[in-house]
Amino acid sequence: MIFAYIGITVLGIFLFSYIIIASIDFGAGFFTLHAKVTKQDKQINHLIGRYLNPVWEVTNVFFVFFFVGIVGFFPDAAKYFGTVLLVPASIALILLTIRGSFYAFENYGPDSKLIWLAMYGLSGLFIPAALATTLTISEGGFITGSGDNIDLNWLELALSPYSWSVVFLAVISVLYISSGFLTYYASKAKDKPAYDLLRYWFLFWGPPMIAISLFVFVSLRLQNEAHFLSAVTDYWWMFLLSFISFIGVMVLTLIKKWHGFAFILVILQMAFAFFGYGASKMPYILYPYVRIDEGVVNSSMAIALIIAFVLGLLLLIPSLILLLRLFVFDKDYVEGKK
Repeated sequence: MIFAYIGITVLGIFLFSYIIIASIDFGAGFFTLHAKVTKQDKQINHLIGRYLNPVWEVTNVFFVFFFVGIVGFFPDAAKYFGTVLLVPASIALILLTIRGSFYAFENYGPDSKLIWLAMYGLSGLFIPAALATTLTISEGGFITGSGDNIDLNWLELALSPYSWSVVFLAVISVLYISSGFLTYYASKAKDKPAYDLLRYWFLFWGPPMIAISLFVFVSLRLQNEAHFLSAVTDYWWMFLLSFISFIGVMVLTLIKKWHGFAFILVILQMAFAFFGYGASKMPYILYPYVRIDEGVVNSSMAIALIIAFVLGLLLLIPSLILLLRLFVFDKDYVEGKK
């Protein structure tokens, strides 16, 4: 059983890393489109391009690790999710393909057509919305049938307040995380026009994110009361620390100080909420069908997977840090001098 908890923790780190890195990417795409439509592209698109050019290829590596890991550690979860998530997962895959195509046209084509830019920017919001369906379904109440004959109750999913609250939380979190990082990046680049615009967006998306987070909690009580009670009884302190981090972020942004530290607080804010949600949900991965203590592979396979994925973390995270130091945060590069 201990291997199951170690495994789910390692996978949680991969998924959280993907959420942060992909959110910056997805949000940057939407802001690029928004700036183009509102004729503000000369203020920020050069800055966003400098961030995306070295980083976009590695964004999905963390998600691939997580996906392979969930299949390897918990085969039953793969069976259930693979069946009921065929449509939303296919949509997300198509949208990811569109984003990859845009990067190819952007880097190797003479110019970016508005239609491609629109597909690229909007896909950055639709992908997290589609993937958020997994979170909704995992709370139970949407799967019908049993054994090999299972299906997803689409009408119940479409009418669920919890389902829509999670979708909106995913979209708003993307815009919040991305604008927070890009505000820091603009301040580091000493690019005042971009900084002023991005700081405004960051402050704008902060309060809606907290409001929709509270609504997620309220609707969770209706969807899965046991999970709600576990969260507010045993892990309330993690959500309190998340809110305190948010207050710190907003204060630092309002006074225009320490934007790097403010973004570290953004990461902590999301980490406390993410891992608090995950811990309060244990031992279920998919309620009530899959438990981590019952659906995990045998011990020898679990140990091998844990070793492989820990080594993967030790390789990926330092590589990402090196990439950021050599390119994204290089003083001359970030200021557009090379």
